Order: sequence, then C-alpha cells, then structure tokens
Amino acid sequence: MLLTRKSTAGVAARPRLARGLHSVLAKTMDRRTFLKRSGVTAGIAATAQLPYNIIGKAEAADAAPKQEVHRTVCTHCSVGCALDAVVENGVWVRQEPVFDSPLSLGGHCAKGASVREHGMTHDSHRLKSPMKLQDGKWTRVSWDQAYDEISKKLLEIRKASGPDALFVVGSSKHNNEQSQLLCKWVRLWGTNNTDHQARICHSTTVAGLGQTWGYGAMTNSYNDEQNSKSLMFLGSNAAEAHPVSMLHTLHAKENGCKVIVVDPRYTRTAAKADIYVRHRSGSDVAFIFGVLYHIFKNSWEDKQYIHDRVYGMDKVKEDVMAKWTPDKVTDVTGVPEAEVHNVAKTLAENRPGFVIWAMGQTQHNNANAIVRASNILMLALGNIGGSGGGCNVYRGHDNVQGATDLGPNPDTLPGYYPVAVPGAWAHWAKVWNVDLAWLKKQYASEAMMAKSGMTVSRWIDGVLEKNDAIDQDPNLRALIYWGHAPNSQSRGLEMLEAMKKLDLLVVIDPYPSASAAMFAKVRKDGAYLLPAATQFETEGSVTASNRSLQWREKVIDPVFDSRTDQMIMYQLAGKLGFADQFIGKKDGKQNIRLVKGKGGMDEPSMEDVLRNEINRGCWTIGYTGQSPERLQAHMRNMHVFDVKTLRARGGKDAKTGYDLTGDYYGLPWPCYGKAAIKHPGTPNLYDTHKHPMDGGHTFRALFGVEKDGVNLLAEDGVACKGSDITTGYPQFDHVLLKKLGWWDELTDEEKKDAEGKLWTNDLSGGIQRVAMKHGCSPFGNAKARAVVWNFPDGIPQHREPLYSPRADLVAKYPTHDDVKTLWRLPTLFKSVQQKAIADKTYEKFPLILTSGRLVEYEGGGEETRSNPYLAELQQSNFVEINPKAAADRNIRDGEYVWVSTPSGAKIKVKAQVTERVGADTCFIPFHFSGWWQGEDMLPYYPEGAAPIVRGEAVNTATTYGYDRVTMMQETKTTICQVAKA
Repeated sequence: MLLTRKSTAGVAARPRLARGLHSVLAKTMDRRTFLKRSGVTAGIAATAQLPYNIIGKAEAADAAPKQEVHRTVCTHCSVGCALDAVVENGVWVRQEPVFDSPLSLGGHCAKGASVREHGMTHDSHRLKSPMKLQDGKWTRVSWDQAYDEISKKLLEIRKASGPDALFVVGSSKHNNEQSQLLCKWVRLWGTNNTDHQARICHSTTVAGLGQTWGYGAMTNSYNDEQNSKSLMFLGSNAAEAHPVSMLHTLHAKENGCKVIVVDPRYTRTAAKADIYVRHRSGSDVAFIFGVLYHIFKNSWEDKQYIHDRVYGMDKVKEDVMAKWTPDKVTDVTGVPEAEVHNVAKTLAENRPGFVIWAMGQTQHNNANAIVRASNILMLALGNIGGSGGGCNVYRGHDNVQGATDLGPNPDTLPGYYPVAVPGAWAHWAKVWNVDLAWLKKQYASEAMMAKSGMTVSRWIDGVLEKNDAIDQDPNLRALIYWGHAPNSQSRGLEMLEAMKKLDLLVVIDPYPSASAAMFAKVRKDGAYLLPAATQFETEGSVTASNRSLQWREKVIDPVFDSRTDQMIMYQLAGKLGFADQFIGKKDGKQNIRLVKGKGGMDEPSMEDVLRNEINRGCWTIGYTGQSPERLQAHMRNMHVFDVKTLRARGGKDAKTGYDLTGDYYGLPWPCYGKAAIKHPGTPNLYDTHKHPMDGGHTFRALFGVEKDGVNLLAEDGVACKGSDITTGYPQFDHVLLKKLGWWDELTDEEKKDAEGKLWTNDLSGGIQRVAMKHGCSPFGNAKARAVVWNFPDGIPQHREPLYSPRADLVAKYPTHDDVKTLWRLPTLFKSVQQKAIADKTYEKFPLILTSGRLVEYEGGGEETRSNPYLAELQQSNFVEINPKAAADRNIRDGEYVWVSTPSGAKIKVKAQVTERVGADTCFIPFHFSGWWQGEDMLPYYPEGAAPIVRGEAVNTATTYGYDRVTMMQETKTTICQVAKA
C-alpha cells in the first residue's frame, strides 16, 4: 500500500500550501519543518508499512531529557493500528509504529503516520478555550462561566418543556469508558433522545446482522482473511477507507484468494481485484440475489449446512428464483448476466469466503435489506461460523464498534439492553448503583422511559416538525454535539433552518467542527464551544472492528485549556444535580473512584468504569472478561500473538506474571464470564469447531424455539466441540440450569445472584460459567434466520431509491408506505418517491450522486483537514464525473462546477473528469466542510480554529431518505445535475 499523493488529474492545481492558508500554522510550518518535528525521515510517505529506519535512539544532550514511551492506538479508522508515542519532559516528540501489532503489522496510513500533528503544538487549529457566541462573534469565556450559563439554560428548558427537549449527540471517538459514561449521563438527565455516529454509518449493519444470527458485529477479523479463498468487497473501498487492512487482503491474494470488487466506481480497491463489477448504486439486493439465483440454479449451495443451521432458506430460494432471473437482474443493476454468473461461480468454487462491506451497503433507504441479503448469501454458501469465511464489516471510526456496543443509543442501554424492557433498567440501575425509583422520576414518565428516542439523523425534524406530529410532548429545544460532525448528516439546508430555532447549542470537541460556523452564520447568540481533550490526552479502551479491545495509555496531559470528556461529564453532572449518581455513590458505596486530572481537578477513573460498570454489566455481548489488567498485558506483549489466528503462542507478562497462553489478541467480544475464569475471547463468531471456553459458539437463540410450527433451534448433531448437549437448546437461565441438574455447580454466592435470572442479568456470571463448562453457549443454540418476521420485509426486497433515475423501476419496485410514527417522528417514503416521479425530477437531475471516503481525511474531516501534512495532500473538494457526462456539459477537468440536487441546494466543487465513474454516476467525498453553497465560511469560525482546507460538504445537498428499520440516512444514492460554474 503506497502512501503516494493522490493523483487528482487537475482537480487541485497544487500551489504551495502556505499560499492559501489563513492561520499561523500554515505560515510557519513547511514539509521540512513538519518532518523535523515529527522525528521521521523524508521517506515517511513512501509506504504504509513504515521503514524500520525511522526508529532510532535519542542522541545524547547536555542534559538528558526524561524520555517515556506510551503505547496507544490511532484515532482514525477501525483497524486498530498501534503506535508508540515518545514523550520527552511532557512533550510528545515523535511516534513509531508498533511492528509487533498483530492487527496492523507495523503499518500506518497517511493519517496514522501524522497523528502527532493533530493539534499537539502551539500553533494548532484546535479550540484552545471555552467560547461563547455573543453578538455574532465567538468570545472567550472561562469554564466556570460556560458551565454556569449552560446548566442554567438547560434547567430552564427542562422546567418549561421537560427532559425530552434536549438531544445529545455522542461520539464514536469516545473510548469505551467515556461512551458508557455518556450513555449513563443522558439517562440520569432523563431522556432517550441520544445517539451517535453509528446511526448514520452502521445501524443497518447492527440490525441486519443481529436479526439474522444474534450479534450485530463483524463475524471474523481482518487477519482471518488470510485464511480465505475468496473476498467480495461489496460497499467497501478499503484501500482508501481502511488502508492498513489491505495488508491482510494482499497477503490473502498472495495465498491464492480471489478478490472481487462490486462498486459503482472503479476504486483503488478495485485496482487490486481479480474481478471488478460495476453496478448501479442502490441495486445491491438485486445483484446479491442475482448471484444467489445462479448458486441455487447450479446447486452450489451447502445443503447440509442450510438444513442444520438455517431457518427459512427454502422461502428465500422460492423468492429469488421467481423474481431475480438474469434478465431482471441486468435490467435493475446494469450488470451483464455473464458477470453475475462469474461472481457466483467464483464464490462457490472458492470457499470459505467473505463478503466485506462498509457504508456502501449501509447508507441506503433499503439498507437493512442489503445487509440481510449479504448474510443470506454467506449462509447459502455455508461460510458463516468458521475460519476464513463470514461477513466482515469495516467500521469507520476508531471506536464506532465500542461506542455502538456501550454508548448513547436511543433504543438501548449499554450492551444492547433494550430501553423498552423494564428489566434492562433494573439491571443497569443496580450496576450503576443508582436508585431505580429516582431514575424513573428523572423521566417525563415511565412510558417515555421505555420509548426509543429520536435519532441523530432526524434531530432536524425534532426541531422543525409540527408539535402534534411528534411522539413526545416538546419539540427539541437544546442540542449538544459531543464529538460529532454535523456535515456527516444529510439535508444540510434544513439543518441550518433547525439551528435557527434552537434555544441552545453546545459543541464539546477538540475542534469547533462545522457546527460552529454553521450556527454563527444564522445566529448571533445561543451557542457555546467547550474544548475537549483528544484520545491521546486520556486513557481507556477502544474496540477495533474485529471486536478486539486495546488499552490506550495517556500520552500527554490535555493541552491548552482543554479537559477530558469524563471530567466535563462529571463537572456538568454536578451543575445539573446528579454528580453522585454519575459516579455511583450511594449507601456508602462508590462505583467509580475520582482521580486527579488536569489542574488537580477530579475526574472519573477509566479503569474503574471498565472494571466496575462495563465488566459488571455487559453480559449480553461479553464485555465482562476484559479487565484493565488483561488488556494492558496484551498491549505490552503483542509479539506473542499469531497474526493469522490472533492467538497467543505463550508467554507471561513480565510486569504482572499474567499468563497470556491461549488468549486471542484484545480478548475480542464475547469474552464471557468474569476475568478470573480467563475466557480467551472469540476470534470468529458462531464457530462450532471450538469449545465455548476456547472461543467457540453457536448461533444465538434470540427469537424463540419455533415459528409457525417450524423448529428454530439447531438440528441434532450441531453443537460446539465438547458440548454436553448435542442438539439445539434455548438461552440459559436459572430454570434451564436446574432442569439440567447443573444448578449446584454454582457457588452459594453465585446462587444468590443467579436465582430468577437469565444469563444476561446474572451479575455473578455463574450461569455463563457453568454453561460454558459443559460446552454450551450461554445464549443458546439456534438456527440463523434467512427469513425474519419483525422487519417490514421478511425476505429482503429490492426497493428503488426515493430519488430514482428510473421511473419504470419505481413502478415495479416501489418503496415503503409512509409511516406516521417511527422513532418518535413521522417518516416519509412513498409520498416522496411518487412526487419525484410525478414531477419528473429525474429529467432535471439525470445523474446519480454517491459519496465516500478519501485516504487523506477521515469522518467530518475537521481534524484531518487541520493537519498541515494531510492538508497538502488534498486541498480541494471535487466531483468525479465521467468524460461523456462532462463533454455533454462542456465541463473540463479542474474547472469549478455547481452540483445541484432536488433538495434545492447547490454546492461548488472542482470537476475531476475520470472514467472511475460511469456516464450515469457522480462521486463526491464527504470529509469536507467550511464552504456553504459557494461561500467560504472562514469568518464564522473562532479565530485560529478554522481548518486549513475548507470545501463544500456533500451533505449540504443530499436529499431526504431513511432506512425503514433504523433511520439510516440515504447518502449513497440520490440524483443531481452538474453545470459549469
């Protein structure tokens, strides 16, 4: 993987970076200075797997500096690349990749190689102190003033409108402990109106996977791809979005693995493929079922596996064979039959295999169906539940997996305990050491306590919608953006209108994010910016996409006037009246110690949050065995773990004497039971070839034991290795344990906690321990579901996008009916689609618009576009347009163009004329902000805190559209027009 500069074919004229910058940093730092400060050689940009010659001993000086090395994890994508930060006298002077890391193999991408430059120097673009919008200008204020004014306003809003008038957007950049704390913080306030980035990147993944076989996460690991015979990337451009993951892909290819890329664009990942297929954006279900048609027609499916471990595949087969004949597949997808057949044959002849996706599958208004179709394809081939095969889901942010598992979701408490279930609240109140009766009184009512909140994708409508159409008493009046970029959300024009109506906006972030400039553009007051520390300025655990946990050491103290997120949470909780509940202080007991943070101020201990809350409460998904001590031992001893299996070959931790033998790196969840029983973690989900105490599991019995008289449990003979029960069985609880005669294997103390409990809320862990001792999965042994009964479409169906370029296909494959109340809000489907067809919107906007990632930037981009090293690599936002489409519009490469959409917005970007996209498709990266419909927003940022590179946000122009199940926004398939500026 080369980290050469992206060829933009004239998109950016590439003047010297300093020429266009409005900051001290840009005026004082050139590339040579950057390289000198970073302590790296001029060859750092040459390769992703960095050369060993960047590692060197500090030269002797007159007074030898105090040098420390702190091991941490890159704060960008979800691969989990480790790095050693070298600190001298409290100053971070250089970084080195960890070549022993079994996840990253010593690799870094451009972003990872430059993380030290993310705001650690005096000329940073970070927020340096609290700010208040006053008379249209951002004005510096003290922390005390900010806290006093924010808390006073929140309490006034609460008194007048109730707790549901507040919406809190959390972060996928928070570590696991902060994510769990923020989930708790919002509940102690008294609302379920909270969400974070995963809603708009992988909520459809979680729903689709979870409803198919029990857990909504990546089944295997990046590493396990080296054991695969075929890899199909459908909705992932890993070479740019997850560059270091490609080390595993390319190793697999060297081993003979066939790589298939299905994408509307010819991407960098496609350039490494054996087979590339270009399909129409939004036609994924049709393509997948077209592949499945050939598998069924040629009897390539694994019939025994389907009989033993899958429910409903016969019904899927009937649907596929009737609806997705080759002519229909080609009509919908644009892919010739021969190419579809070739993909099916390649997958069938090269097993085990993976289907791999990221947001290319998930960000559609039909995404839950796309995800489940991928699941069904892998089940038909028998690829789920072993090494080398499954569904590998590439998460975007460094802790989007952990934040999803533990953090501020509108419908679940940590560990996916549903807010609709009273027992979930009783469980977490006990774990948090909070009085349940007090907690209930914090909510507007017990009914609202049990109702899923609004989603981050729809907070706009929570403000703008008519009050009588909202399923809560007040409209939203206050919004806290706690580590989230607003340009990640669709419908930018309407977001600006919603900001006009807010009573209060609080942004808590190391950077001001686009929200600061957007709000200041339309308001003179009503907003505060609080500078949060970065993840390098605190400690805590983070979960990579493969479910492995890693412990970050604190590299340096928070710089400028920033404070850690956990300190801000605790201090705000004090102002709002629930500080004791926040740290679990009741009846002489306190869950979380207060330790001294910046300036000697108190902040919650991250180790205590993991040990005393996450490890004590998250039994459902197995976050209970990863104690801080075990994770820290793994970080110190990466060299003992095998890079293909992730298993420790042996060895004891020199510091603690802990024996790592048999552990899987990072103790990937589920790591069941208490840490003392030493569950090794689970590298591959649903793998019956292993004993449960060796990381083996069955499919989860989450949906009952039968449906319409059909058995939902696994067939006889299907069980984990060494299981005392060799057929299907339900979830374990106290009743089942007694029926089996295993109850007395619990200790007396365990019996007290386990009585009347399920395996999910037994705080002793005894039910899990005993079940696994007998070779059984605590969550039961069932079949995966190819057909579901709790989604609108039991069998996945292709439904045309709301803004489709094909009126004929809308008639054949219409979207869902409108829904009066969904996640507290009315949600439109068919009415939008039918109006677009009636108005012939596709004639005014004939090109499909999709979006995606660049290797240089990450997420909303505010942090990475403020990094001088990365900023020089890509200085302008652009639209990829095919030469034919460009010629038809008299557009030449490198010229500015207007891209307009049915939303009424138009954005000004540079044209990149390229055959990477077809003649019907345009592509715009989503990392940009700082322009608004042609206007540079620089005057609206706090002084010195604007990103170096600014550009139009594609989501200013993206249109209305949401997944029917999860409220995932539609960003991958809308329509547009491009015209010369």
